[in-house]
Order: sequence, then structure tokens, then C-alpha cells
Amino acid sequence: MIATLRQGCSTVGWYVGSLMGDRDYDRYRAHQSTRHPGEPILSERDYWQSRYAAQDHNPGARCC
Repeated sequence: MIATLRQGCSTVGWYVGSLMGDRDYDRYRAHQSTRHPGEPILSERDYWQSRYAAQDHNPGARCC
């Protein structure tokens, strides 16, 4: 029972974290190192600044 509850909480935490973008920088680094090995990898700060600037420039279908 407790193991099932822990697994459920872990799954919910993973899902919410994925929705909020918690793993986006890690995915970016993995992509850059495998697909573009000769190019520099942005720092986490620069990655998020670039990402937010792109969202502000092209808001698309977001609600706010």
C-alpha cells in the first residue's frame, strides 16, 4: 500500500515537473551534445533567457 502511494506521488511529481519545464535544460544539453557535438552548450541561465525571449517574441497560442 505505501509503496503504491509512493509510486503514485513520484509519478505525479514527474508529470507536473514535465509540464512546468523542470527537465527542459537537461533535455537541451543531451540534444546538443548528441546532435551538435562541436557547438557550445549555453549555460542554464542563458538557455532560459533565450527561451523566454523566444516566447515573448512569438507568443503563439498561449493564454497570457
